[in-house]
Amino acid sequence: MKKGLILKILVIIFTMLSIFILSSHYVQASSLSDAIGGADDFVQAGVQDKSPAISEDNLQGMSDMLYTALLVIATIVAIIVGLVIAIQFMTGSVGERAKIKETLIPYIAGCIVIFGAFGIWKLVVNILKQAQ
Repeated sequence: MKKGLILKILVIIFTMLSIFILSSHYVQASSLSDAIGGADDFVQAGVQDKSPAISEDNLQGMSDMLYTALLVIATIVAIIVGLVIAIQFMTGSVGERAKIKETLIPYIAGCIVIFGAFGIWKLVVNILKQAQ
């Protein structure tokens, strides 16, 4: 019953958005010559502006900020999950300890993948920086 209701709501929302998107067309040119003139002005503005769209300094700063933020989040999550597993291991019975040992393999593999990806990311960025 809930799946059917959710599906009906999604269909109604999709239909309303489709009607809204299809019915909202605005024309800013009063004639064909105005539209062509505006397009020519747009092309000329792009030809005259020779500055790069994205500066290297901004791109490097954003990459460093994103790398640092994601690394901090990944480290915090890995530490918290590791602490939870350790506490469960210390307080668990013999049967629970066996199950917890089974969860260590995916945990360690996940840590290797996450921190390996960050290492590869930093290595690629440093290689590309030196190649300039």
